[in-house]
Amino acid sequence: MNIDAKNLHFKELNRKIKDSMDKDIVIDNCIGQRYIASGEKGKNIIINGVPGNALGCYLNGSTVRVNGNAQDATGDTMNDGTIYIHGHCGDACGYAMRGGKIFIRDNAGYRTGIHMKQYKDKKPVIVIGGKVGSFLGEYLAGGIIIVLGLNSKDSIPVGDFCGTGMHGGKIYLRSDDLPKDLPKQVISRKATKEDMEEVKEYIEEFCNEFKVDIEDVLKENFFCLIPDTKNPYRQLYTHN
Repeated sequence: MNIDAKNLHFKELNRKIKDSMDKDIVIDNCIGQRYIASGEKGKNIIINGVPGNALGCYLNGSTVRVNGNAQDATGDTMNDGTIYIHGHCGDACGYAMRGGKIFIRDNAGYRTGIHMKQYKDKKPVIVIGGKVGSFLGEYLAGGIIIVLGLNSKDSIPVGDFCGTGMHGGKIYLRSDDLPKDLPKQVISRKATKEDMEEVKEYIEEFCNEFKVDIEDVLKENFFCLIPDTKNPYRQLYTHN
């Protein structure tokens, strides 16, 4: 199914997507419509243009591919599926994400991965190809965030306050240096062989999607950030 989104209100666009019996949907001329693919399951959606806020919110098993930039709250409370963004992404990507994967070719905004969590086999993953703004992984409770810093002139590809309130999950940084303001509740280490085995499949998927040489990516230094087991934030949560 092909949908021309030009001059379509977001409610009408989303109604067409939900009502479609086709598994494969192509949206052309997307110009900021919100909530695209909200809660969708079992569909392959290609978006040509710029989707609005909350793309793929509550996504439950579809694949969404954006040929352009995405705005704020992409993958909000996402449960399953995959989102590929062939461009930049706005703030709060993966907010409260609890499953699935988001791959961003270029840069991401502030508060990426805030309140991400995992349960049993549900492990959310975000891979950012470029750099990311402040408060990365704020209150991170589970899942994996990978920042590759490709094509970035900054020696450290993250903004301020990385890992604030982090009490679960892992953050991987491809960087020669660590942020200077890591909170004392976060432990940093050079990524081990076991660490890299854990994330290699996600980096491979990123490289395959965006046509990046994986050997160039993996030859650089990676750091792994994890919460301190004595983290005082842990006592605030029922599941440790």
